Amino acid sequence: MPRNKITKNLVLTSMLGLVLSGCSGDGISTGSPVNALASTDTQAQKVTITMMHLWPAGISAQQNKLVGQIIDDYQKDHPNVTIKQEVLENEQYKNKLKVLSASNELPDVGITWAAGFMEPYVKGGLFTPLDDVLGGEQLKNKFVPGTTEAYVVDGKTYALPIELNISPVYYNKDIFAKYNLQVPTTFDEFKHVVKTLSDNGVAPVALGNKDRWTGSLWYMYLADRIAGSDTLKKATNGTGSFDDPGLIRAAVEVQTLVDMNAFNKGFNGLSNDEGKSEFVNEQAAMYLTGTWELPNFTTNPDIRQEFKDKVKFFKFPTVDGGKGDINSWVGGPGVGLFVAESSKVKEEAKAFVEYFVAKWGQDSVTTAGVIPATKVDTSNSELPHLYVDLLNELNHASSLTLFADVQMKPGAAQVHLDMIQALFGKAVTPEQFAAKHKEAIEKGRS
Repeated sequence: MPRNKITKNLVLTSMLGLVLSGCSGDGISTGSPVNALASTDTQAQKVTITMMHLWPAGISAQQNKLVGQIIDDYQKDHPNVTIKQEVLENEQYKNKLKVLSASNELPDVGITWAAGFMEPYVKGGLFTPLDDVLGGEQLKNKFVPGTTEAYVVDGKTYALPIELNISPVYYNKDIFAKYNLQVPTTFDEFKHVVKTLSDNGVAPVALGNKDRWTGSLWYMYLADRIAGSDTLKKATNGTGSFDDPGLIRAAVEVQTLVDMNAFNKGFNGLSNDEGKSEFVNEQAAMYLTGTWELPNFTTNPDIRQEFKDKVKFFKFPTVDGGKGDINSWVGGPGVGLFVAESSKVKEEAKAFVEYFVAKWGQDSVTTAGVIPATKVDTSNSELPHLYVDLLNELNHASSLTLFADVQMKPGAAQVHLDMIQALFGKAVTPEQFAAKHKEAIEKGRS
């Protein structure tokens, strides 16, 4: 799927320059054609815009705070507009989006993922094109190259990304120091770390695999490091096959880690938030996830500073004899904003989305500690070392592979997620895991 292909252009040297060098330090304009539709005239017709998002205060405090701040500012500038929020956690959000789409009752503005996840909503006529917003005064030429392409279907842009993510392995440096452990650069070294921690009664890795995409990250990295990023990308986008020997070996290595007690007890029945708490409460030494969690390790005041000071990260290790590159990442553009085709306030919703994306790009770095999809000036900001170090890693990235469950068509993505949980639970063999993927992808083509 060429429109969804995330290439080197996203992450080569120019990218960090765009993010860090201050290519866009302008204030928020209200003069664009789209934004002009939402009049600040207090005599203008009263408008209510519904927005559904996935940042509850108890789970994503900084993002929740930023959304509230943007909405408050917008309502002050547009006294005739009221933004009504509905907030759900990640899995609840996905489920409700499906339910609402079935009855064509989507919120005016909502969150979506890119590529295969978004495609059925677009094909069903549920999302409206946002190319006029993308080309508007506030957002024209403001996105990091390669970020909006994943939201294009048949030549039109149906959502605008607000995040850019890679997935490091976070670790607790004090736990590593206690057991004289070095940061692993090879998978054999990683397994030594796992064995040492397990032998000493410490859970090596925090994982909540009930949500399944969490385990997918482990499989994807092993597949990338063993079979190479091109083989993994072709398998996930349907131009290759999961029965490649390297991809089957990746499934074998997942089960090797399970046998080594690499993950916290009960991981397959725990949600991501429950798994994450094992890391935050220092019951587990490592945690693999996206950079959307950076706020919890840097800026979130509800997380103990004593813990935040202990968090470091490393790149997923290479595998001996594998084709992968340690600078290859699993990640890509994060969530984006859509406007419902059925919205009765479509133009006002577009104006709000334009404002929201621009404002998020300016304020998300310092307020929430997330990496935005738009170019921002951070040259005058005092940023946490962890944040800066991860931005620097983007500068050295050799490739970026979009999350499998996002890139795949919905039917295949569901099979992938189900098979991930079965693989970690040792309910299927690696060969069965590959065969089920092949069958689902071929079915999706027919």
